[in-house]
Amino acid sequence: MMQGNARFVAGNPEHPNQDAGRRAALAPAQRPFAVLFGCSDSRLAAEIIFDQGLGDLFVVRTAGHVTGAEALGSIEYGVSVLDCPLVVVLGHDSCGAVAAALDSLEQGQLPGGFVRDVVERVTPSVLSARAAGIEDRDGIVDEHIRQTVDLLVERSQALAARIAEGKVAVVGLSYRLRDGRARLVSARGPVG
Repeated sequence: MMQGNARFVAGNPEHPNQDAGRRAALAPAQRPFAVLFGCSDSRLAAEIIFDQGLGDLFVVRTAGHVTGAEALGSIEYGVSVLDCPLVVVLGHDSCGAVAAALDSLEQGQLPGGFVRDVVERVTPSVLSARAAGIEDRDGIVDEHIRQTVDLLVERSQALAARIAEGKVAVVGLSYRLRDGRARLVSARGPVG
């Protein structure tokens, strides 16, 4: 994936696996090599920024990559049923969910509707970052990525078991919107 990101950053994408032949080959079944759990920000199109094609990634997205039952179930499906050996948590700078959690803490007021749920799920990462002396937004985003990686492993017995067996790795990446680079923030399990 990082090689694909390097191609994207350099402006030399190969656009692999995006033709009619690939589409036909995938019709009977999918065999993605990774689950990508990322923020739903429109600037974070996983297949594009990692220069991947049809059937390469099993993508799950929520605002602020917050983890609820639906997201966990989807990730477990990718690992347990599709046998993906890699789970990537993808966060990014200028994350609206992190900004909303910061604003909520500073103003002492939660937003309404279901946005409140997103903010409440991001807030522990903001508080953890602050407790560690991290105040800059990029550092807080990185902490939220680390917290999400840990939360996935703690909440999903299926994922934890596969990591313990050496069959799955979970990594956290932070994407920079301006230059398109993804960098490693966190890793659990055999990365290689």
